[in-house]
Amino acid sequence: MIPEVTLTSPMPSGGTPSWPGAAWIGVADISQLIQQGHTGQFIGVTTDAEAYTIARILIRDGLIPLEFAQVPLVDGCALLPIPAIGERRDAGALPPMSVVLCTRERPDDLRGALASLLLVDYPEFEIIVVDNAPITDGTEQVVTAIDDPRVRRVVEPVAGLSMARNAGIRAARHEIIAFTDDDVVADQGWLRGLATGFAQADDVACVAGLVPSGELRTMPQAYFDWRVSWADNIEPRMYRLSDPPDDVPLFPFQIGRFGTGANFAIRRKIIIDLGMFDERLGAGTATCGGEDLDVFFRVVAAGHCLATEPTSIIWHRHRSDDEALLKQARGYGMGLGAWLTKVALDSEHRRLALSVLRHRGRAVARAGKAYCAIAAPPPAFLRDVPRSVGRTEVLSVVRGPAALWREQRRQRARQTRPPR
Repeated sequence: MIPEVTLTSPMPSGGTPSWPGAAWIGVADISQLIQQGHTGQFIGVTTDAEAYTIARILIRDGLIPLEFAQVPLVDGCALLPIPAIGERRDAGALPPMSVVLCTRERPDDLRGALASLLLVDYPEFEIIVVDNAPITDGTEQVVTAIDDPRVRRVVEPVAGLSMARNAGIRAARHEIIAFTDDDVVADQGWLRGLATGFAQADDVACVAGLVPSGELRTMPQAYFDWRVSWADNIEPRMYRLSDPPDDVPLFPFQIGRFGTGANFAIRRKIIIDLGMFDERLGAGTATCGGEDLDVFFRVVAAGHCLATEPTSIIWHRHRSDDEALLKQARGYGMGLGAWLTKVALDSEHRRLALSVLRHRGRAVARAGKAYCAIAAPPPAFLRDVPRSVGRTEVLSVVRGPAALWREQRRQRARQTRPPR
């Protein structure tokens, strides 16, 4: 007899599915079945997804992701394969952590993110909500209503994600600082997963977790899920400049392999020694992004170890409509272009880039060709996603240098402006 489990989605639904390929997202923890000695090849699942015909299920053993399974749904029911069990790794000590969540005028999103963070299973952590350039008291009201001693609000009056994250670092009380966004749902094992990453080696300075798609209800969400490389990588890795991985030929410049800013943690001393986040980069500035790429790269380029840890999970809701998707594509492109400009202007990083070009020229050419290929989305997306979305991102890269220059001028002007 095939055992059955009932699943729920990690994120509340944003509405009904809007295209035939929409996939319901769920999580199946089979650890209890394993403990009960179940040796079959399948389990039956029932869901609250009657409106969907496809499901993407993260199968896990406790905190360990085993497989993302895409299965057909019939009346909300499906058969789910049982994959091989992964190796358990010790999280070691569980040091206290500071969680920095930066937000700007999105109280509804913030309320949901905080609700999930307060359910995280971890002995000691604080949550610092950075209210970035507030216009209303919406964020303050959300934090006040929570009335939890673990949560406090700080204000960063100047707009910019890097400005906000630096404010969070200055306010943090603990040595390990974790970062996330306001449009996410944190898995209950999120911080334990980050601790597991730090425990893998003494030189781990930064841990990037898994950020799977929490909703694939619309075609723009599916396009973004296809576009990014950090949404379903369940293999733990450690990256060091002294030991370049053979399967990452442009290392350490293929930053997308490491992770994204919605889920990572770094040692406080390391980020301070590196000069904090570059306040010319990130959402809310002229460059629109790139601050997470920059930090990940600088960690590795400085000789530290960056670990990717899939047991640390943050579920993310991608942009669900065309207008928001195009805006995000422009931001990704400009942020990448701005970061590449910064690399080119730094003599040490420029030498590192030239060394990669010299020794791995063919790989660089292949990577460039592969990136430009996103200018033409796969045919499956062309009916419902703007044909210009990939081209918008690629062409926005060339706007990055000017955006970096504009933001640098703006910040210098602000610093030299006399106080009122």
